Amino acid sequence: MFESAEIGHKLSKGEYKRIEPRLRADLLDAQYDLHKNGKFPVIVLISGVRGAGKGETVNLLNEWMDPRHIHAHAFDNPSDEERERPPMWRFWRALPPRGRIGVLFGSWYTAPIIDRVFKRIKGKDLAQSIEEINHFERMLANEGALILKFWFHLSKKRQKKRLKALESDPETSWRITRRDWDFFKLYDRFYRVSEDTLRETSTAHAPWIVVEGSDPEYRAVTVGKILLEAMRRRLQEPPERRKPKSEAPPIVRSVDRMHILDRMDLTQKLEKRRYDDALDKFQRRLALATRNPRFAGHNVVCVFEGMDAAGKGGAVRRITAALDARLYHTIPVAAPTDEERAQPYLWRFWRHVPRRGRFTIYDRSWYGRVLVERIEGFCSEADWMRAYGEINDFEEQLARSGAIIAKFWLQISKEEQFRRFKEREKTRFKRFKITPEDWRNREKWDAYQIAASDMIERTSTAYAPWTLVEANDKYHARVKILSTLVKALEAAL
Repeated sequence: MFESAEIGHKLSKGEYKRIEPRLRADLLDAQYDLHKNGKFPVIVLISGVRGAGKGETVNLLNEWMDPRHIHAHAFDNPSDEERERPPMWRFWRALPPRGRIGVLFGSWYTAPIIDRVFKRIKGKDLAQSIEEINHFERMLANEGALILKFWFHLSKKRQKKRLKALESDPETSWRITRRDWDFFKLYDRFYRVSEDTLRETSTAHAPWIVVEGSDPEYRAVTVGKILLEAMRRRLQEPPERRKPKSEAPPIVRSVDRMHILDRMDLTQKLEKRRYDDALDKFQRRLALATRNPRFAGHNVVCVFEGMDAAGKGGAVRRITAALDARLYHTIPVAAPTDEERAQPYLWRFWRHVPRRGRFTIYDRSWYGRVLVERIEGFCSEADWMRAYGEINDFEEQLARSGAIIAKFWLQISKEEQFRRFKEREKTRFKRFKITPEDWRNREKWDAYQIAASDMIERTSTAYAPWTLVEANDKYHARVKILSTLVKALEAAL
């Protein structure tokens, strides 16, 4: 894959001076058209061999275009805050919104390649990272992103010459460190691992473009022209060409039309005295678990979903009553803001992933895509069908980084919901809990039951299982939730 980048491409300084003003102006025009269009982001990855001109190219793109609409991020070793979350967290935070260009200097490829070269991970671990990256980039493309990945290459001979030249010049010697020479000693291994990785991750929706890095004029014009042509092509593309198709397996209905929520016994109850004793016991155990020194190596992600008026808020309050207020963050999920709509669907949930030793409690969550958005038609069938796999990928990354994931579906009967709605209307301090939208949602009860059953079937996994909670009796529901959370936490510790 790299051989074609070693043939000595060059561009004379005179030819560069002739091309550069027009290219720069065209790029600026395309950038403004992108901003005006506002329908998709452009993600540019800058990776490759040390000394091949990556930094100079990033600086040049910033110089050529309007800095207000371009976001450049340089990634080095992760910070303490980043190490306490899944590896992809810091890249999700750097994604550009629709209408903007994001230039990522270093990316989600850097750590897997380096770790494999230095034998910190095995081949199967690299293969797993490659699979995750392919899923991630497919998701970005399905969300509309234009992805361009540039790999700047130098032959071993040229890299050595480049490093020596930079090191011998007093004005650039600071750029060369012992680490650069350590990497150079492993050039052949970097070559093999990088080539294999690029081959496995160069796809139609996220292609790699290998650029010879020895001639600064050639590489600048190459990157500029490829970026310009890709942006123009996408801006001129008819909207119907961008409609994603679902690649998820179809949903097959059971012959008897019975679904998992129909099997729940909603008559289960707990008397007040037993409830008080159980509540005290499990809250005490929860508080003790969070004080266990081993908890510092984990975080907790709680997800609450269920029918309106099923008691999610009350259950959340019984959990937080046992926690130090500095340890948890409760996220009530409503309609996305303009900022959130400009990003991939899962972005607004990734941004709240807790650090180790902390809780994040989502009162409604990313499952809205396969529930309310599916039922109300806020997204296409292709969007919500592919969301099952994207959600499973998200939760698997959380679990592998040490997260304890507890997902609760609170189920009540249609009759009990009606009784609670009426009670809320009559009770002055509960009236804020009932809205016309709640009554409209009630008219779609059957559709929500089917959607919830599909969701549970496709997203209940070994690392993030659903707990179905019989919630007609609030005492029973609260104790079941607390006991499930406490036992999961104690098992992990």
